[in-house]
Amino acid sequence: MAEAAVSLRSAFHIARNLITVTNPATGQKITDVPVTDAAGVYAAVNEARVAQRQWAVLSFAARARALRRYRDVIIDSKDRLAAVIVSETGRPRPEVYTSELFQLCDAIGYWSKHAPKLLADEKVRPHLLKTKRAYVSYHPLGVVGIIGPWNFPFLLTIGEAIPALMAGNAVVIKPSEVTPLSALLGAELAGAAGLPDGLLQVIPGYGDTGGHLVDSADMISFTGSVETGRKVAQRGAQRLIPVSLELGGKDPMIVLSDANLERAANGCVWGGLFNAGQVCMSVERVYVEEPIHDQFVERVTQKVKQLRQGMADELVEIGSMTFPPQLERVEQHVRDAVKKGAKVQTGGRRNPNLNGLFYEPTVLTDVTHDMAIMQDETFGPVIPIMKVRDADEALRLANDSRYGLTTSVWTRDGRSARMLARRLEAGSVCINDHMVNFGVTEAPMGGCKDSGLGARHGSQGIRKFCRQQTVVIDRFGPNSEINWYPTTARKAKLFRRVVNLFHSDWRNKLRA
Repeated sequence: MAEAAVSLRSAFHIARNLITVTNPATGQKITDVPVTDAAGVYAAVNEARVAQRQWAVLSFAARARALRRYRDVIIDSKDRLAAVIVSETGRPRPEVYTSELFQLCDAIGYWSKHAPKLLADEKVRPHLLKTKRAYVSYHPLGVVGIIGPWNFPFLLTIGEAIPALMAGNAVVIKPSEVTPLSALLGAELAGAAGLPDGLLQVIPGYGDTGGHLVDSADMISFTGSVETGRKVAQRGAQRLIPVSLELGGKDPMIVLSDANLERAANGCVWGGLFNAGQVCMSVERVYVEEPIHDQFVERVTQKVKQLRQGMADELVEIGSMTFPPQLERVEQHVRDAVKKGAKVQTGGRRNPNLNGLFYEPTVLTDVTHDMAIMQDETFGPVIPIMKVRDADEALRLANDSRYGLTTSVWTRDGRSARMLARRLEAGSVCINDHMVNFGVTEAPMGGCKDSGLGARHGSQGIRKFCRQQTVVIDRFGPNSEINWYPTTARKAKLFRRVVNLFHSDWRNKLRA
Protein backbone atom coordinates (compact mmCIF):
# COMPACT_ATOMS: atom_id res chain seq x y z
CA MET A 1 0.00 0.00 0.00
CA ALA A 2 2.86 2.40 0.74
CA GLU A 3 4.23 1.97 -2.78
CA ALA A 4 0.78 2.49 -4.28
CA ALA A 5 0.39 5.67 -2.25
CA VAL A 6 3.63 7.06 -3.63
CA SER A 7 2.51 6.44 -7.21
CA LEU A 8 -0.78 8.19 -6.54
CA ARG A 9 0.83 11.36 -5.26
CA SER A 10 1.84 12.46 -8.72
CA ALA A 11 -1.86 13.01 -9.46
CA PHE A 12 -2.14 15.65 -6.75
CA HIS A 13 -1.55 19.34 -6.95
CA ILE A 14 1.05 20.78 -4.61
CA ALA A 15 -0.28 20.73 -1.04
CA ARG A 16 1.16 21.65 2.33
CA ASN A 17 -0.93 19.44 4.61
CA LEU A 18 -1.43 15.71 4.85
CA ILE A 19 -4.30 13.37 5.63
CA THR A 20 -3.25 10.31 7.60
CA VAL A 21 -5.36 7.33 6.53
CA THR A 22 -5.77 4.64 9.20
CA ASN A 23 -7.16 1.13 9.14
CA PRO A 24 -10.10 1.30 11.57
CA ALA A 25 -9.97 -2.41 12.34
CA THR A 26 -6.32 -2.41 13.42
CA GLY A 27 -5.57 1.21 14.21
CA GLN A 28 -2.50 1.02 11.99
CA LYS A 29 -1.52 3.83 9.67
CA ILE A 30 -1.96 3.04 5.98
CA THR A 31 -0.45 6.09 4.32
CA ASP A 32 -0.42 9.89 4.15
CA VAL A 33 -2.36 11.69 1.43
CA PRO A 34 -1.67 15.32 0.50
CA VAL A 35 -4.50 17.81 0.95
CA THR A 36 -5.56 19.75 -2.13
CA ASP A 37 -5.46 23.48 -1.45
CA ALA A 38 -7.58 26.20 -3.07
CA ALA A 39 -5.24 26.66 -6.01
CA GLY A 40 -5.24 22.93 -6.63
CA VAL A 41 -9.04 22.76 -6.62
CA TYR A 42 -9.40 25.59 -9.11
CA ALA A 43 -6.70 24.09 -11.32
CA ALA A 44 -8.49 20.74 -11.28
CA VAL A 45 -11.81 22.33 -12.22
CA ASN A 46 -10.20 24.32 -15.04
CA GLU A 47 -8.54 21.18 -16.37
CA ALA A 48 -11.89 19.40 -16.17
CA ARG A 49 -13.53 22.15 -18.24
CA VAL A 50 -11.09 21.54 -21.07
CA ALA A 51 -11.70 17.79 -20.98
CA GLN A 52 -15.47 18.25 -20.75
CA ARG A 53 -15.70 20.26 -23.94
CA GLN A 54 -14.11 17.39 -25.87
CA TRP A 55 -16.13 14.72 -24.04
CA ALA A 56 -19.49 16.48 -24.53
CA VAL A 57 -19.28 16.38 -28.35
CA LEU A 58 -18.94 12.59 -28.33
CA SER A 59 -22.04 10.51 -29.02
CA PHE A 60 -23.72 8.53 -26.27
CA ALA A 61 -22.40 5.39 -27.93
CA ALA A 62 -18.81 6.64 -27.75
CA ARG A 63 -19.16 7.62 -24.08
CA ALA A 64 -20.72 4.24 -23.33
CA ARG A 65 -17.83 2.40 -25.00
CA ALA A 66 -15.34 4.37 -22.92
CA LEU A 67 -17.17 3.62 -19.68
CA ARG A 68 -17.52 -0.05 -20.51
CA ARG A 69 -13.73 -0.17 -21.01
CA TYR A 70 -13.50 1.41 -17.56
CA ARG A 71 -15.75 -1.33 -16.19
CA ASP A 72 -13.47 -3.98 -17.68
CA VAL A 73 -10.47 -2.43 -15.92
CA ILE A 74 -12.42 -2.31 -12.64
CA ILE A 75 -13.31 -5.99 -12.98
CA ASP A 76 -9.69 -6.89 -13.69
CA SER A 77 -8.64 -4.86 -10.64
CA LYS A 78 -11.43 -6.04 -8.32
CA ASP A 79 -9.12 -7.70 -5.78
CA ARG A 80 -6.89 -4.64 -5.57
CA LEU A 81 -9.93 -2.40 -5.19
CA ALA A 82 -11.45 -4.64 -2.54
CA ALA A 83 -8.19 -4.61 -0.57
CA VAL A 84 -8.11 -0.82 -0.56
CA ILE A 85 -11.78 -0.44 0.42
CA VAL A 86 -11.42 -3.06 3.17
CA SER A 87 -8.29 -1.45 4.54
CA GLU A 88 -9.81 2.00 5.00
CA THR A 89 -13.35 0.99 6.06
CA GLY A 90 -12.89 -2.19 8.11
CA ARG A 91 -15.74 -3.92 6.26
CA PRO A 92 -15.86 -7.65 5.47
CA ARG A 93 -14.42 -8.38 2.04
CA PRO A 94 -17.50 -10.27 0.66
CA GLU A 95 -19.66 -7.27 1.53
CA VAL A 96 -17.34 -5.00 -0.43
CA TYR A 97 -17.62 -7.15 -3.56
CA THR A 98 -21.42 -7.05 -3.50
CA SER A 99 -22.25 -3.57 -2.24
CA GLU A 100 -19.43 -1.57 -3.81
CA LEU A 101 -17.96 -3.34 -6.84
CA PHE A 102 -21.00 -5.22 -8.15
CA GLN A 103 -23.21 -2.14 -7.75
CA LEU A 104 -20.68 0.09 -9.49
CA CYS A 105 -20.31 -2.27 -12.45
CA ASP A 106 -24.09 -2.55 -12.68
CA ALA A 107 -24.36 1.25 -12.68
CA ILE A 108 -22.00 1.49 -15.65
CA GLY A 109 -24.07 -1.06 -17.54
CA TYR A 110 -27.37 0.61 -16.70
CA TRP A 111 -26.44 4.20 -17.51
CA SER A 112 -24.51 3.18 -20.63
CA LYS A 113 -27.61 1.47 -21.96
CA HIS A 114 -30.35 3.84 -20.81
CA ALA A 115 -28.79 7.33 -20.93
CA PRO A 116 -29.62 7.86 -24.63
CA LYS A 117 -33.30 7.23 -23.97
CA LEU A 118 -33.48 9.16 -20.70
CA LEU A 119 -31.77 12.19 -22.24
CA ALA A 120 -33.40 12.05 -25.66
CA ASP A 121 -35.39 15.05 -26.87
CA GLU A 122 -38.93 14.90 -25.53
CA LYS A 123 -41.80 16.02 -27.73
CA VAL A 124 -44.32 18.32 -26.12
CA ARG A 125 -47.87 18.64 -27.49
CA PRO A 126 -49.28 22.12 -26.73
CA HIS A 127 -52.90 21.83 -25.57
CA LEU A 128 -53.73 25.36 -26.72
CA LEU A 129 -51.24 26.62 -29.29
CA LYS A 130 -51.86 24.01 -31.96
CA THR A 131 -49.84 25.95 -34.55
CA LYS A 132 -46.66 25.31 -32.52
CA ARG A 133 -44.41 22.36 -31.98
CA ALA A 134 -42.17 21.98 -28.94
CA TYR A 135 -39.56 19.69 -27.48
CA VAL A 136 -37.35 19.56 -24.40
CA SER A 137 -33.64 18.75 -24.70
CA TYR A 138 -31.00 18.00 -22.07
CA HIS A 139 -27.46 19.36 -22.07
CA PRO A 140 -24.52 18.74 -19.73
CA LEU A 141 -23.92 21.29 -17.00
CA GLY A 142 -20.13 21.26 -17.39
CA VAL A 143 -18.08 20.29 -14.34
CA VAL A 144 -19.91 18.31 -11.66
CA GLY A 145 -18.45 18.34 -8.17
CA ILE A 146 -19.11 15.24 -6.06
CA ILE A 147 -18.53 15.36 -2.31
CA GLY A 148 -18.65 11.80 -1.03
CA PRO A 149 -19.06 10.03 2.33
CA TRP A 150 -16.87 7.54 4.14
CA ASN A 151 -19.35 4.65 4.48
CA PHE A 152 -19.36 3.72 0.76
CA PRO A 153 -16.17 5.40 -0.45
CA PHE A 154 -16.18 3.86 -3.93
CA LEU A 155 -19.83 3.44 -4.87
CA LEU A 156 -20.92 6.90 -3.70
CA THR A 157 -18.02 8.70 -5.36
CA ILE A 158 -17.04 6.90 -8.57
CA GLY A 159 -20.51 5.36 -8.82
CA GLU A 160 -22.19 8.75 -8.56
CA ALA A 161 -19.87 10.02 -11.29
CA ILE A 162 -21.08 7.50 -13.89
CA PRO A 163 -24.43 9.13 -14.81
CA ALA A 164 -22.78 12.55 -14.73
CA LEU A 165 -20.17 11.34 -17.22
CA MET A 166 -22.75 9.67 -19.46
CA ALA A 167 -24.64 12.97 -19.54
CA GLY A 168 -21.51 14.63 -20.99
CA ASN A 169 -20.02 16.25 -17.90
CA ALA A 170 -16.57 16.14 -16.38
CA VAL A 171 -16.37 15.18 -12.70
CA VAL A 172 -14.19 16.34 -9.81
CA ILE A 173 -14.57 14.29 -6.62
CA LYS A 174 -13.79 15.38 -3.07
CA PRO A 175 -13.85 12.11 -1.11
CA SER A 176 -14.18 11.91 2.64
CA GLU A 177 -10.90 12.61 4.37
CA VAL A 178 -11.52 9.39 6.33
CA THR A 179 -11.51 7.16 3.23
CA PRO A 180 -9.84 8.90 0.27
CA LEU A 181 -7.93 5.92 -1.14
CA SER A 182 -10.87 4.17 -2.82
CA ALA A 183 -11.79 7.14 -5.00
CA LEU A 184 -8.13 7.83 -5.76
CA LEU A 185 -7.67 4.31 -7.06
CA GLY A 186 -10.91 4.65 -9.03
CA ALA A 187 -9.54 7.74 -10.77
CA GLU A 188 -6.24 5.98 -11.47
CA LEU A 189 -8.10 3.09 -13.10
CA ALA A 190 -10.11 5.54 -15.20
CA GLY A 191 -6.85 6.80 -16.65
CA ALA A 192 -5.71 3.24 -17.29
CA ALA A 193 -8.99 2.63 -19.15
CA GLY A 194 -8.26 5.51 -21.49
CA LEU A 195 -10.71 8.12 -20.21
CA PRO A 196 -9.51 11.58 -21.28
CA ASP A 197 -7.03 13.31 -19.00
CA GLY A 198 -8.79 15.61 -16.55
CA LEU A 199 -12.25 14.14 -17.14
CA LEU A 200 -12.45 12.33 -13.79
CA GLN A 201 -10.33 13.77 -10.99
CA VAL A 202 -10.06 13.29 -7.23
CA ILE A 203 -9.05 16.10 -4.87
CA PRO A 204 -8.47 14.83 -1.31
CA GLY A 205 -8.95 17.27 1.51
CA TYR A 206 -10.99 18.45 4.45
CA GLY A 207 -14.00 20.77 4.55
CA ASP A 208 -12.10 23.69 3.01
CA THR A 209 -11.33 21.64 -0.08
CA GLY A 210 -15.00 20.79 -0.47
CA GLY A 211 -15.89 24.45 -0.02
CA HIS A 212 -13.56 25.46 -2.84
CA LEU A 213 -15.17 22.82 -5.05
CA VAL A 214 -18.61 24.28 -4.33
CA ASP A 215 -17.21 27.70 -5.25
CA SER A 216 -15.94 26.56 -8.64
CA ALA A 217 -17.98 23.62 -10.01
CA ASP A 218 -21.18 23.98 -12.05
CA MET A 219 -23.18 21.57 -9.90
CA ILE A 220 -22.66 19.74 -6.60
CA SER A 221 -23.82 16.27 -5.61
CA PHE A 222 -23.32 15.83 -1.88
CA THR A 223 -23.79 12.77 0.33
CA GLY A 224 -23.26 13.21 4.04
CA SER A 225 -24.60 14.74 7.22
CA VAL A 226 -27.53 17.14 7.49
CA GLU A 227 -25.37 19.82 9.06
CA THR A 228 -22.76 19.79 6.29
CA GLY A 229 -25.48 19.46 3.66
CA ARG A 230 -27.06 22.70 4.82
CA LYS A 231 -23.72 24.47 4.45
CA VAL A 232 -23.25 23.06 0.95
CA ALA A 233 -26.76 24.17 -0.03
CA GLN A 234 -26.24 27.68 1.33
CA ARG A 235 -22.90 28.05 -0.43
CA GLY A 236 -24.32 26.71 -3.67
CA ALA A 237 -27.31 29.05 -3.41
CA GLN A 238 -24.97 32.03 -3.31
CA ARG A 239 -23.72 31.00 -6.76
CA LEU A 240 -27.14 29.83 -7.98
CA ILE A 241 -25.82 26.42 -8.96
CA PRO A 242 -27.89 23.24 -8.63
CA VAL A 243 -27.21 21.11 -5.57
CA SER A 244 -28.32 17.53 -4.94
CA LEU A 245 -28.26 16.37 -1.32
CA GLU A 246 -28.58 12.89 0.15
CA LEU A 247 -28.39 13.39 3.88
CA GLY A 248 -29.21 11.38 6.98
CA GLY A 249 -31.91 8.88 7.77
CA LYS A 250 -33.63 7.46 10.82
CA ASP A 251 -35.38 4.78 8.87
CA PRO A 252 -38.25 2.94 10.55
CA MET A 253 -39.35 -0.66 10.11
CA ILE A 254 -43.01 -1.48 10.81
CA VAL A 255 -43.85 -5.11 11.57
CA LEU A 256 -47.56 -5.93 11.64
CA SER A 257 -49.02 -8.92 13.43
CA ASP A 258 -49.71 -10.87 10.22
CA ALA A 259 -46.13 -10.56 8.93
CA ASN A 260 -43.96 -13.52 8.00
CA LEU A 261 -41.97 -13.41 11.24
CA GLU A 262 -38.98 -15.36 9.99
CA ARG A 263 -38.54 -13.14 6.93
CA ALA A 264 -39.13 -9.98 8.96
CA ALA A 265 -36.58 -11.02 11.60
CA ASN A 266 -33.96 -11.86 8.96
CA GLY A 267 -34.66 -8.60 7.15
CA CYS A 268 -34.37 -6.64 10.39
CA VAL A 269 -31.00 -8.16 11.30
CA TRP A 270 -29.51 -7.59 7.85
CA GLY A 271 -31.13 -4.17 7.36
CA GLY A 272 -29.96 -2.95 10.75
CA LEU A 273 -26.43 -4.37 10.80
CA PHE A 274 -25.24 -4.36 7.17
CA ASN A 275 -21.97 -2.37 7.00
CA ALA A 276 -22.09 -2.27 10.82
CA GLY A 277 -25.26 -0.18 10.54
CA GLN A 278 -23.39 2.59 8.73
CA VAL A 279 -25.91 3.04 5.93
CA CYS A 280 -28.23 6.01 5.50
CA MET A 281 -31.03 3.50 4.76
CA SER A 282 -30.29 1.18 7.71
CA VAL A 283 -33.11 -0.05 9.92
CA GLU A 284 -32.66 2.51 12.70
CA ARG A 285 -35.87 1.88 14.68
CA VAL A 286 -38.40 -0.94 14.69
CA TYR A 287 -42.10 -0.79 15.59
CA VAL A 288 -43.74 -4.16 16.21
CA GLU A 289 -47.42 -4.79 16.91
CA GLU A 290 -48.02 -6.07 20.43
CA PRO A 291 -49.31 -9.60 19.66
CA ILE A 292 -46.04 -10.63 17.98
CA HIS A 293 -43.58 -8.32 19.76
CA ASP A 294 -42.05 -10.88 22.12
CA GLN A 295 -41.69 -13.55 19.42
CA PHE A 296 -40.07 -11.05 17.08
CA VAL A 297 -37.61 -9.83 19.72
CA GLU A 298 -36.64 -13.39 20.57
CA ARG A 299 -35.97 -14.28 16.92
CA VAL A 300 -34.00 -11.14 16.22
CA THR A 301 -31.93 -11.47 19.38
CA GLN A 302 -31.01 -15.08 18.67
CA LYS A 303 -30.02 -14.29 15.11
CA VAL A 304 -27.86 -11.34 16.21
CA LYS A 305 -26.11 -13.48 18.83
CA GLN A 306 -25.10 -15.92 16.09
CA LEU A 307 -23.38 -13.28 13.96
CA ARG A 308 -19.60 -13.34 13.70
CA GLN A 309 -17.62 -10.15 14.14
CA GLY A 310 -13.99 -9.82 13.26
CA MET A 311 -11.30 -8.71 10.86
CA ALA A 312 -12.36 -7.89 7.33
CA ASP A 313 -10.47 -10.74 5.67
CA GLU A 314 -12.07 -13.36 7.92
CA LEU A 315 -15.38 -15.08 7.17
CA VAL A 316 -17.52 -12.75 9.27
CA GLU A 317 -20.78 -10.84 8.95
CA ILE A 318 -19.85 -7.74 10.95
CA GLY A 319 -16.62 -5.81 10.61
CA SER A 320 -15.45 -2.73 12.43
CA MET A 321 -16.93 0.71 12.32
CA THR A 322 -15.04 3.21 10.18
CA PHE A 323 -14.98 6.62 11.89
CA PRO A 324 -13.96 7.01 15.57
CA PRO A 325 -16.41 9.85 16.37
CA GLN A 326 -19.23 7.70 14.98
CA LEU A 327 -18.38 4.90 17.39
CA GLU A 328 -18.52 7.41 20.24
CA ARG A 329 -21.95 8.54 19.04
CA VAL A 330 -23.21 4.95 19.13
CA GLU A 331 -21.94 4.57 22.68
CA GLN A 332 -23.67 7.80 23.71
CA HIS A 333 -26.99 6.69 22.19
CA VAL A 334 -26.90 3.31 23.94
CA ARG A 335 -25.93 4.84 27.30
CA ASP A 336 -28.74 7.38 27.03
CA ALA A 337 -31.26 4.67 26.17
CA VAL A 338 -30.22 2.39 29.04
CA LYS A 339 -30.26 5.29 31.48
CA LYS A 340 -33.87 6.03 30.45
CA GLY A 341 -35.06 2.45 30.83
CA ALA A 342 -34.09 0.53 27.69
CA LYS A 343 -32.98 -3.09 28.08
CA VAL A 344 -29.98 -4.56 26.28
CA GLN A 345 -30.91 -7.98 24.86
CA THR A 346 -27.45 -8.54 23.40
CA GLY A 347 -24.35 -6.44 22.73
CA GLY A 348 -24.35 -2.91 24.04
CA ARG A 349 -20.58 -2.39 24.26
CA ARG A 350 -17.32 -2.31 22.35
CA ASN A 351 -16.14 -5.78 21.53
CA PRO A 352 -13.61 -6.59 24.29
CA ASN A 353 -11.97 -9.33 22.22
CA LEU A 354 -11.00 -7.12 19.29
CA ASN A 355 -8.81 -4.08 18.82
CA GLY A 356 -9.96 -1.26 16.58
CA LEU A 357 -13.41 0.28 16.17
CA PHE A 358 -15.51 -2.82 16.87
CA TYR A 359 -18.91 -2.34 18.52
CA GLU A 360 -20.91 -5.46 19.24
CA PRO A 361 -24.12 -5.89 17.24
CA THR A 362 -26.80 -4.77 19.66
CA VAL A 363 -30.53 -5.24 20.25
CA LEU A 364 -32.41 -2.87 22.55
CA THR A 365 -35.99 -3.16 23.80
CA ASP A 366 -38.30 -1.00 25.94
CA VAL A 367 -37.17 2.04 23.97
CA THR A 368 -39.23 5.24 23.83
CA HIS A 369 -39.26 8.38 21.75
CA ASP A 370 -37.66 10.48 24.48
CA MET A 371 -34.41 8.60 23.81
CA ALA A 372 -31.81 9.88 21.36
CA ILE A 373 -31.60 6.44 19.80
CA MET A 374 -35.18 6.83 18.51
CA GLN A 375 -34.80 10.43 17.35
CA ASP A 376 -31.25 11.03 16.09
CA GLU A 377 -29.35 9.09 13.47
CA THR A 378 -27.25 6.44 15.24
CA PHE A 379 -25.41 5.08 12.19
CA GLY A 380 -24.10 2.03 13.96
CA PRO A 381 -24.84 -1.66 14.67
CA VAL A 382 -27.80 -1.12 16.98
CA ILE A 383 -31.40 -2.32 16.52
CA PRO A 384 -33.90 -0.60 18.88
CA ILE A 385 -37.30 -2.35 18.99
CA MET A 386 -40.49 -0.72 20.31
CA LYS A 387 -43.86 -2.34 21.04
CA VAL A 388 -46.93 -0.61 19.52
CA ARG A 389 -50.67 -1.20 19.84
CA ASP A 390 -51.51 -1.19 16.14
CA ALA A 391 -50.60 0.06 12.67
CA ASP A 392 -51.90 3.56 13.39
CA GLU A 393 -49.58 4.01 16.34
CA ALA A 394 -46.68 2.61 14.31
CA LEU A 395 -47.47 5.09 11.53
CA ARG A 396 -47.61 8.03 13.92
CA LEU A 397 -44.29 7.12 15.50
CA ALA A 398 -42.62 6.37 12.18
CA ASN A 399 -43.56 9.85 10.95
CA ASP A 400 -42.43 11.45 14.22
CA SER A 401 -39.00 12.26 12.85
CA ARG A 402 -37.15 15.06 11.12
CA TYR A 403 -35.88 12.49 8.61
CA GLY A 404 -37.68 10.92 5.66
CA LEU A 405 -35.35 8.80 3.56
CA THR A 406 -36.76 5.28 3.45
CA THR A 407 -38.90 2.92 5.49
CA SER A 408 -40.29 -0.61 5.33
CA VAL A 409 -43.62 -2.28 6.08
CA TRP A 410 -43.87 -6.01 6.83
CA THR A 411 -47.25 -7.70 6.42
CA ARG A 412 -48.99 -10.38 4.35
CA ASP A 413 -51.77 -7.92 3.45
CA GLY A 414 -50.55 -6.19 0.30
CA ARG A 415 -53.46 -3.75 0.11
CA SER A 416 -52.99 -2.58 3.70
CA ALA A 417 -49.25 -2.25 3.10
CA ARG A 418 -49.76 -0.02 0.06
CA MET A 419 -52.28 2.14 1.93
CA LEU A 420 -49.85 2.51 4.82
CA ALA A 421 -47.03 3.33 2.39
CA ARG A 422 -48.99 6.31 1.04
CA ARG A 423 -49.21 7.77 4.54
CA LEU A 424 -45.54 7.31 5.41
CA GLU A 425 -43.40 10.44 5.14
CA ALA A 426 -40.45 8.95 3.30
CA GLY A 427 -38.91 9.12 -0.14
CA SER A 428 -39.01 5.34 -0.54
CA VAL A 429 -41.05 2.55 1.05
CA CYS A 430 -40.17 -1.14 0.82
CA ILE A 431 -42.82 -3.77 1.49
CA ASN A 432 -41.54 -7.01 3.05
CA ASP A 433 -37.98 -5.92 2.26
CA HIS A 434 -35.54 -3.18 3.24
CA MET A 435 -32.93 -1.10 1.37
CA VAL A 436 -33.73 -2.99 -1.83
CA ASN A 437 -34.92 0.28 -3.38
CA PHE A 438 -31.28 1.22 -4.01
CA GLY A 439 -30.99 -1.77 -6.32
CA VAL A 440 -33.96 -0.69 -8.45
CA THR A 441 -31.94 1.70 -10.60
CA GLU A 442 -34.97 2.49 -12.76
CA ALA A 443 -36.74 4.22 -9.83
CA PRO A 444 -35.65 7.47 -8.14
CA MET A 445 -34.13 7.22 -4.67
CA GLY A 446 -34.26 10.37 -2.57
CA GLY A 447 -35.59 11.72 0.68
CA CYS A 448 -37.86 14.34 2.16
CA LYS A 449 -37.66 16.49 5.29
CA ASP A 450 -34.05 16.66 6.53
CA SER A 451 -33.03 13.67 4.43
CA GLY A 452 -32.20 15.82 1.43
CA LEU A 453 -33.09 17.20 -1.97
CA GLY A 454 -32.99 15.53 -5.36
CA ALA A 455 -32.59 11.86 -6.12
CA ARG A 456 -30.31 9.15 -7.36
CA HIS A 457 -31.41 6.72 -10.07
CA GLY A 458 -34.32 6.87 -12.47
CA SER A 459 -34.64 9.72 -14.93
CA GLN A 460 -33.96 12.22 -12.13
CA GLY A 461 -30.67 10.50 -11.36
CA ILE A 462 -29.15 11.57 -14.68
CA ARG A 463 -31.21 14.63 -15.58
CA LYS A 464 -30.04 16.38 -12.43
CA PHE A 465 -26.65 16.58 -14.14
CA CYS A 466 -28.18 18.45 -17.09
CA ARG A 467 -29.64 21.82 -17.89
CA GLN A 468 -33.05 21.61 -19.47
CA GLN A 469 -33.86 23.53 -22.64
CA THR A 470 -37.29 23.97 -24.21
CA VAL A 471 -37.55 24.71 -27.94
CA VAL A 472 -40.83 25.96 -29.46
CA ILE A 473 -41.26 26.06 -33.26
CA ASP A 474 -43.91 27.78 -35.33
CA ARG A 475 -45.38 25.30 -37.82
CA PHE A 476 -46.84 27.53 -40.56
CA GLY A 477 -45.02 30.88 -40.54
CA PRO A 478 -47.74 33.55 -41.06
CA ASN A 479 -46.60 37.14 -41.36
CA SER A 480 -48.08 38.00 -37.99
CA GLU A 481 -49.76 36.45 -34.94
CA ILE A 482 -53.10 37.70 -33.71
CA ASN A 483 -51.70 38.83 -30.36
CA TRP A 484 -48.83 40.80 -31.94
CA TYR A 485 -48.92 44.55 -32.42
CA PRO A 486 -50.77 46.67 -33.40
CA THR A 487 -53.50 46.53 -30.78
CA THR A 488 -56.95 47.24 -32.20
CA ALA A 489 -60.46 47.54 -30.80
CA ARG A 490 -61.49 44.48 -32.77
CA LYS A 491 -58.67 42.41 -31.24
CA ALA A 492 -59.51 43.63 -27.76
CA LYS A 493 -63.15 42.60 -28.19
CA LEU A 494 -62.09 39.23 -29.55
CA PHE A 495 -59.70 38.56 -26.64
CA ARG A 496 -62.48 39.39 -24.17
CA ARG A 497 -64.76 36.86 -25.82
CA VAL A 498 -61.99 34.24 -25.93
CA VAL A 499 -61.54 34.45 -22.16
CA ASN A 500 -65.23 33.68 -21.67
CA LEU A 501 -65.21 30.97 -24.30
CA PHE A 502 -62.26 29.00 -22.95
CA HIS A 503 -62.30 29.62 -19.22
CA SER A 504 -65.80 30.31 -17.92
CA ASP A 505 -67.94 27.54 -16.49
CA TRP A 506 -70.94 28.21 -18.76
CA ARG A 507 -70.31 24.96 -20.66
CA ASN A 508 -70.48 22.99 -17.43
CA LYS A 509 -73.74 24.70 -16.56
CA LEU A 510 -75.17 23.74 -19.96
CA ARG A 511 -74.19 20.13 -19.39
CA ALA A 512 -75.92 20.16 -16.01
